[in-house]
Amino acid sequence: MKKPVKTFLKMGGIILVLTTVILLILRYNTKAHSPEDTVSYTEKDLKMEVFYNRPYKKERDIFGNLVPYNEVWRTGANEATTFETNKDIMVDGSLLQAGKYTLWTIPMKKSWKVIFNDKMYPWGINLEEEAYRDPESDALVLEVPTQDLRKTLEQFTIRFDKQNEFVLLKLGWDHTLVSVPIKPEKA
Repeated sequence: MKKPVKTFLKMGGIILVLTTVILLILRYNTKAHSPEDTVSYTEKDLKMEVFYNRPYKKERDIFGNLVPYNEVWRTGANEATTFETNKDIMVDGSLLQAGKYTLWTIPMKKSWKVIFNDKMYPWGINLEEEAYRDPESDALVLEVPTQDLRKTLEQFTIRFDKQNEFVLLKLGWDHTLVSVPIKPEKA
């Protein structure tokens, strides 16, 4: 093999290795500040799962500041949050078919819009730091009231809570909590 070709291949290999190392470092640093989490709920043959990233408050004003009111939020950090159900469910009285969705919210002072979107996105925001969500792909949009928390919730948290015949999908951070009522679709 000729010397210029060998040199070119060596340089290409070095650039590839350096690029990979830099991307791994960036990914680690991003995830260290907003670690990944998965929460799931299983009852009989129903399984629901949420994958999201959990940012910390870090003495910041969250809703109305870091997360502006009346703008689409990726509902966490990093990748778009996903919600998956293996069965059709009723979400606040509206049918959501079995499948995988991205979960978006529009926080407001007294209520939040909760959006289940059919499309999967490469990241939660684009280069202009706007939510990737395409409204044309919204499968379900609903509005739920906010609740004030007495104690500060330092890290963004999503969980499922069973309450009578409903499963509540709860999203909370700082002093704010919203609960989305879910009921399994009867066969």
